[in-house]
Amino acid sequence: MKKQDQDTPIPLLGLRHLALRVTNLKKSRRFYEECIGMHSLWQPDEHSLYLSLGCDNLALHEIKPGETLSPEGQKLDHFGFIAENESIVDQLFSRMKTAGIPIVKPVKRHRDDSYSFYMADPDGNVIQILYEPNISPMKLQ
Repeated sequence: MKKQDQDTPIPLLGLRHLALRVTNLKKSRRFYEECIGMHSLWQPDEHSLYLSLGCDNLALHEIKPGETLSPEGQKLDHFGFIAENESIVDQLFSRMKTAGIPIVKPVKRHRDDSYSFYMADPDGNVIQILYEPNISPMKLQ
């Protein structure tokens, strides 16, 4: 990349779309709608679904019978949803624990003063519910 290209601002709005491969679309849909509060935007076919929450978009693509993941497996460590404040993190932690959602890491205060917990969706994708003092107060337009 040329120096002048590096100095030109890139007109992106942030990471607003994520696509996950799932083993059971119905089970994953139920999890993201009921546990996370997302709503369905569009289902182009029986193996794909697009969900939304605020400014974010999540695509779920069902792995078809006989189809396998790459030999290396999934590389995603985790993804997260930002909470407005710490009490929301605590409320969601209690709610998920009560609902029997697998908790990967309990609520913790981090060195940067963020506050979060980690849980797993039906396919084992790790999701962080995070209050982050620099990002959480931001209001997107």
